[in-house]
Amino acid sequence: MNLNQITVPSLDLTVSIAFYKNIGLRLIVNALPDYARFVCPDGSSTFSLHRVDELPSGDGVWIYFECENLDEVTNTLCEKGIQFTEMPNDKSWLWREARLKDPDNNQLILFYAGENRINPPWKVQ
Repeated sequence: MNLNQITVPSLDLTVSIAFYKNIGLRLIVNALPDYARFVCPDGSSTFSLHRVDELPSGDGVWIYFECENLDEVTNTLCEKGIQFTEMPNDKSWLWREARLKDPDNNQLILFYAGENRINPPWKVQ
């Protein structure tokens, strides 16, 4: 089994499509006003949006995008006017992360974990 796609809710796909294109995802399906799908710039994973009338309550969805060159990607996005809630920093779980929110308040985490993503020192044997 392999995770291929994640779909998140959006109130306004036109706004969300522009946001996700701006952070580097490539739009491959545009079925406005209800659905849009992107392919990630690295690998073959896809990411989609579906229109909802109301967003879920609580913390929303947390989406992790791995970037080998995290600091460079973050700097490029800042130059495009993307606002981060947390700039790249090293975490105690051995990942380097930067955080931002999409137009629907979903939490996006851009990160680099290297070997520690799948093989942290505390991995279950």
